[in-house]
Amino acid sequence: MDATTAQFQCPLGHSKILHLLRHAQGIHNVAGEKDHSALLSPEFFDAPLSPLGCQQVTNLRNYVLASGLLKRIDLVITSPLLRSMQTAVEIFGSEESGLERPPIVAIELCRERLGVHPCDKRRTICQYRNLFPEIDFSWIESDDDILWKADVRETSEEIAARGLKFMNWLWTRQEREIAVVSHSKFLLYTLSALPIDCHPSLRSEICKQFENCELRSLMMVDKRMVAVTNKYLPVSSEEGNIRKHESQLQAYP
Repeated sequence: MDATTAQFQCPLGHSKILHLLRHAQGIHNVAGEKDHSALLSPEFFDAPLSPLGCQQVTNLRNYVLASGLLKRIDLVITSPLLRSMQTAVEIFGSEESGLERPPIVAIELCRERLGVHPCDKRRTICQYRNLFPEIDFSWIESDDDILWKADVRETSEEIAARGLKFMNWLWTRQEREIAVVSHSKFLLYTLSALPIDCHPSLRSEICKQFENCELRSLMMVDKRMVAVTNKYLPVSSEEGNIRKHESQLQAYP
């Protein structure tokens, strides 16, 4: 389906385009691939990007600029973890682009699986405000991380419920085209919880785990407001290599 067809079937007033992005590689990803138990180490508290992650950010920023995507984005939402905010600011908030930058807002709902792993615990908001003056932290109520527990790991069902709450919150936003910078488990369980009417093999492709710095785009349509089937329009991209899919998640270039 081309862009013209997608726009015809989905009235602008009842749809949103989401650009879902997993953060670039963090130092904890490198250690965790070698030994998963390394993720329990305090050494990786609120892990920053790795050297490869910084290069991934540069590559994707170049794609976002060359494709014209940056010009279309009205809002960037990021998880309030260091690696996600580094990714969000460097790709969508860089002054090097010379373009007007979209506002960037930190939201707790789209952070990674809570608990046990120090890499998934955030710093104080006061610290973050000094590191990222371009990010709006006003939606976060507590300076300290009161959501992360050292001895309780969030279940997949709880992540999915949080993801659906986040998607419902997105409908309250006035912006139509939104980038979301988040994490592998959050994106995986959120997409898996959405109502997608398609062949099982296609659903598996849509809902599979994100690679580091992988960008997928989809359109949400509120079927209660329009006389068409509820649709989400996805594009999967790894630093610009786009794969199109069609279903209740339909292709949007």
